Amino acid sequence: MYKLFFLLLVFAIIHGGINGIQKDSKLTQVVLLGTGTPTADPERSGPSLAIIVNNTSYVVDCGPGVVRRAGAAAAKYGIPSLKPAQLTRLFITHLHSDHTIGYPDFILTPAVLRRNGSLEVYGPKGLQSMTNYLLKAYREDINTRLNGLEHGQPASYKVNVHEITQGVIYRDSNIVITAFNVHHGSWPQPFGYRFETKDKTIVVSGDCTYDDNLIRNAMNCDILIHEVYSSEGFSKLSPTDQAYHSVFHTSSQQLAAIANKVKPKLLILTHQLLFGSTKESVLQEIKRLYNGEVAYGNDLDAF
Repeated sequence: MYKLFFLLLVFAIIHGGINGIQKDSKLTQVVLLGTGTPTADPERSGPSLAIIVNNTSYVVDCGPGVVRRAGAAAAKYGIPSLKPAQLTRLFITHLHSDHTIGYPDFILTPAVLRRNGSLEVYGPKGLQSMTNYLLKAYREDINTRLNGLEHGQPASYKVNVHEITQGVIYRDSNIVITAFNVHHGSWPQPFGYRFETKDKTIVVSGDCTYDDNLIRNAMNCDILIHEVYSSEGFSKLSPTDQAYHSVFHTSSQQLAAIANKVKPKLLILTHQLLFGSTKESVLQEIKRLYNGEVAYGNDLDAF
């Protein structure tokens, strides 16, 4: 029995790794850094994920705990580009607090650790103003670290903000990233992202409700990472809360309808709003209407 387990373990490491991480660093990987919501769940950090290809990381959103989760993933999976000092590219879906509370952490912690160059940040209108105020708020800290006995690196504290519109917003030799508008209640300029690499197409919904634009941009992707709320739990909410969530977020039935049109090879659930329901219930709600592969995302899951 133990010999069989050892052989299976070796086979998994050689042929694709454990929990989805591939041995070939040139292949595209996804790591969920945080799968939480505004609820202060100690098991789930705020919304964030990383797409890694050819030893380069592209991070989406920066909820609470993002830098430490990235460090944990770097150690767990042996991904150097998720070490804090290597965090140089950030893509923000929208400026809700649960998606951006980790932004000062993302700016400053890697800088203290001598980030390898400046930070490039992409996101909606208002991101430049947010960045300016954060840098102003931490001005004394930055000044002391740069001009005091630490002798910090000025380039590590430099933040280049790119306020985006719908369309291709980034490309390099590894990846092409397209932003597309989604509907997230009354929030201005919320985005989803499509990441195209040599071996995978990955779509990240951000926060949104059912959206035809998302469906168009996600068609036939390899991985769709999408938020969801439990329809069972939703039915028990007050009318006020139902009115809010129905226009800001995506129900399990709506997500099943989206997946039936998009037909991803893998659907990953994140930002799960259970409202007193359970993981099993959400999965059943989706699988009753959609027969594709579904994964319930947890912090530090890798695909």
